Amino acid sequence: MNSNRFKRQLVTAALPYANGPLHIGHLAGCYLPADIYVRYLRSKGEEVAFVCGSDEHGVAITIKARKEGIEPRQVVDRYHAQMRDSFAAFGIDFDIYGRTTDALHAETAQSFFKTLYDKGGFIEKTSEQYFDPEAQQFLADRYITGTCPVCSFERAYGDQCENCGSSLSPNDLINPKSALSGATPELRPTLNWYLPLDAMAPKIRSYIESRSGWKPTVIGQCRSWLDSGDGLQARSMTRDMDWGVPVPLPEAEGKVLYVWFDAPIGYISATRRLFPTDWERWWKDPETRLVHFIGKDNIVFHCIIFPGMLMEHGDYIVPDQVPANEFLNLEGDKISTSRNWAVWLHEYLEEFPDNQDALRYTLCASAPESKDNDFTWKDFQARNNNELVAVFGNFVNRVSVLIRSNFDGVVPALPAHPTERDAALFEVMETAGVQIGQSIEQYRFREALSVLMDLARAGNKYLAEEEPWKQLKTQPSRAAEVLGMGAVISAALAQWSAPFLPFAAARLRQAWGLEVWSWGEVARRAKTEVPGIRIDDPGLLFQKIDDAAIEAQKTKLDRRKAEMEAATAVDSAPSATLDFAPPKPAISFDDFGKMDLRVGRVLSAERVPKTDKLLKLEVDLGYERRTVVSGIAQHFEPEQLVGKSVTVLANLAPRTIKGIESQGMLLFAEDASGRLHLLEGEGGARPGSAIG
Repeated sequence: MNSNRFKRQLVTAALPYANGPLHIGHLAGCYLPADIYVRYLRSKGEEVAFVCGSDEHGVAITIKARKEGIEPRQVVDRYHAQMRDSFAAFGIDFDIYGRTTDALHAETAQSFFKTLYDKGGFIEKTSEQYFDPEAQQFLADRYITGTCPVCSFERAYGDQCENCGSSLSPNDLINPKSALSGATPELRPTLNWYLPLDAMAPKIRSYIESRSGWKPTVIGQCRSWLDSGDGLQARSMTRDMDWGVPVPLPEAEGKVLYVWFDAPIGYISATRRLFPTDWERWWKDPETRLVHFIGKDNIVFHCIIFPGMLMEHGDYIVPDQVPANEFLNLEGDKISTSRNWAVWLHEYLEEFPDNQDALRYTLCASAPESKDNDFTWKDFQARNNNELVAVFGNFVNRVSVLIRSNFDGVVPALPAHPTERDAALFEVMETAGVQIGQSIEQYRFREALSVLMDLARAGNKYLAEEEPWKQLKTQPSRAAEVLGMGAVISAALAQWSAPFLPFAAARLRQAWGLEVWSWGEVARRAKTEVPGIRIDDPGLLFQKIDDAAIEAQKTKLDRRKAEMEAATAVDSAPSATLDFAPPKPAISFDDFGKMDLRVGRVLSAERVPKTDKLLKLEVDLGYERRTVVSGIAQHFEPEQLVGKSVTVLANLAPRTIKGIESQGMLLFAEDASGRLHLLEGEGGARPGSAIG
């Protein structure tokens, strides 16, 4: 469907579930492509709203709260804040990041449900559902585990198998067990309200078949649901539990809206929060285009169930595009929250400060657009060092340095009589913007990024062939023309790279005094407005990432894998319990002897701004004072540590963290709950005393 017929675009990214941190699979799946798309639309001057928020209801949250001994609200408050802040720090530029525990959301979801109810859109049905006789409550889908009937995975949930991805119902599971008590659940009657997807199937099929330009994987999954042996089936839109939006019916006490009825309405409630007086034009005007960015595991909900709800309501537009991505794996293995096999965004932002663009670039360049793809730390390093630094950054830096050192920072004029080489470079520039835009509009972000980098490569090739650093001595007028050409290409890169690399693009524009130009005007304005401007040093746009940083990340993953394998082995033994971290591989005495362990005394401690985990400590080692940055802020308040004796690994190579040089490492003991405890010095040992 041609997007040009729409006045505005409402872009949503799947509401992340507020029971854990964000990882790179989430980013590559929908948030980064959505952000690139929206930034591009804004650069064209289109009217666009970018909406997201935390999905804060559902069984997984109550399970996590029960395990931690806290209330569900405490869980969602923690992760909502963390995800919101991580998105912002990574440059995912939502117009609003809402939450489904918001009162306005509850009102919106209940009103939506009541409209469908009043129109006769639900079927009231008493059905047999699983009940935990020990916990004395009905079990929602995620409170039931068992063997998957499709792939025989023994820890499938009652709504989905995370091993093979099959959507399930609790009755499908073999040997079901309650996740609350471990008891075998019993089937008992309960009343719920069902959305008659079977009766709605012809309308949904017509909607699906009217779509054009959808990815084959999206259309294929929709058709597999519609064409399965039993076709679409009525699906309960309510649940027997107490965490969620209450069902707005007097006879539904103790029941809440099904999370997949509740969650997509979060897009609507967030839009209401963003546009209190005119939100309806974003949801009820046929001239608004609705685009959902999601991962492939959410296709059925966004392409069948939610459109069915919208059509049944009658007042709302339906999604025009759902560019779902496949899955991103990590180092050849499936990303798994439960196994802690992931690169967590909040950790990346702490460990690679001011390197957001490097991760954005790598995730876009290897995005799982048509098939599952793999992220490796070595590929991340190579793409940063060999492409961002060596190609893009190198080109801009060479142009900037030569102009500032030889022309007082004033960009020289362009050639009055362009050579064939000059004309060829301008042709590459003029077509690049069109090609990048076309690729983005077709949701081919990898292709768009490749065209952008080809422009930087063309600029490097041009400099290598012209050698202006030599021409400055032999043909200074030609050197000036070449550098003027280079500045024009750099300015175009500053504009067209902004959707992909917003931090570097902003630094370059600021240093060169460039406004944000409309996408289609970039080539013209670069050629007419850049010659004659005075440019400042943008600094290095990208920093090389060394082997030590990559090895540290790989070691972290290896440790996590070993810990999970050990935990799995212990869990599989009937009488075993995991009270301690698994022992690490044996080392030699010589290896141990290389460590310089010292007693230290904490002189001061303070939180590192804009981080959740880091404390900056000044530690007295007797013979000198050290600054140590330690990720312990979630375990200790700063004032708890002042005056304490601590164990310090004193000969650890210094490392810069959040702009602070950390000159050592504090050692702690971790108990079975993950809580850290100080290793305090005994017997009045003086700061600097060796430990051995």
